[in-house]
Amino acid sequence: MMLIVHTRRRLDLDRGFSKISSFGDLGLAVSGPIGRLAVDVMIVFSQAGFCVGYLIFIASTLAHLYPFSPILGFLKPKAVSVLSMLPFQLGLNSIKSLTLLAPLSIFADVVDIGAMGVVVVEDLLIYLRERPDLAAFGGGISVVLYGLGVAVYAFEGIGMVLPLESEAADKPKFGRTLAFSMGFISIMYALFGALGYFAFGDETKDIITTNLGRGLVSEIVQLCLCINLFFTFPIMMNPVYEVMERRAFGKNYCLWARWAVVLVVCLVALFVPNFADFLSLVGSSVCCVLGFILPAAFHLKVFGEEMGWLGITSDITIVVIGIVFAISGTWSALFEIFSQDKTGLL
Repeated sequence: MMLIVHTRRRLDLDRGFSKISSFGDLGLAVSGPIGRLAVDVMIVFSQAGFCVGYLIFIASTLAHLYPFSPILGFLKPKAVSVLSMLPFQLGLNSIKSLTLLAPLSIFADVVDIGAMGVVVVEDLLIYLRERPDLAAFGGGISVVLYGLGVAVYAFEGIGMVLPLESEAADKPKFGRTLAFSMGFISIMYALFGALGYFAFGDETKDIITTNLGRGLVSEIVQLCLCINLFFTFPIMMNPVYEVMERRAFGKNYCLWARWAVVLVVCLVALFVPNFADFLSLVGSSVCCVLGFILPAAFHLKVFGEEMGWLGITSDITIVVIGIVFAISGTWSALFEIFSQDKTGLL
């Protein structure tokens, strides 16, 4: 994350670029139209992929909480949930300005932190009471690669780093603030994942809240997480609209195109067979490229002539690690998807 900030600052200082406000702008400044195209494609796939994951999570949670028989004999509860959200998401995604979505984002974040805290405490209490059998990396290297893909997916905000740094009131302290924020988030995610496994062992499900069972507190927590993702959906789709409207509509707002993209995302969510497999696939493929390969490659191209061997080795190492994770993680996720007998939401 900080590599792209340092790269942007150097270009602003030395080369007269003054309008680098996004990851795509940085790609254009460093590598020309090909660089921007690479970033734009990865951002579109990653952001849309995140939103597909949101819909799957919401649909699976609601189907777990309120099960019912298939409608018309083939529309399962998950499909009904996704289709029911479609008109509301069409309305939310019609909002042009991110500023108007800010209150929804703040509300969603508060709800999310509260719900995650309750889940962590509940997991800890269950672990102390049940003490299930635990095995670290019980599935071998394939499980590690699969998990790395999911972990990289969790850090989905690299596309927002440059816009945030641009708006920072005290830019010299941005790196420290980012490090603190990401450290806090990492600890929360690690606790959320580890304590979930400690509590349920091999019975841990891909959506951990479905392990919590019935009860008022459990139901409220699961609904809160769904509310968070529901209102986060239009915010995460905004970079997709920015790329689409810039490339296809001369930066002009286009309602029907936004609705078409939302419809496609919902249709993809209907046919994705498994939540965790999808997270691992997106994380291993596009998120590794955005999070590791492109930032280090851009940094190396801009600073390469003045960096010592240690800096060059560091950038190359990050690129190589990103490539290895992307190839091995994508293969592992695809193997999981096609090796098991799973069906989509329909």
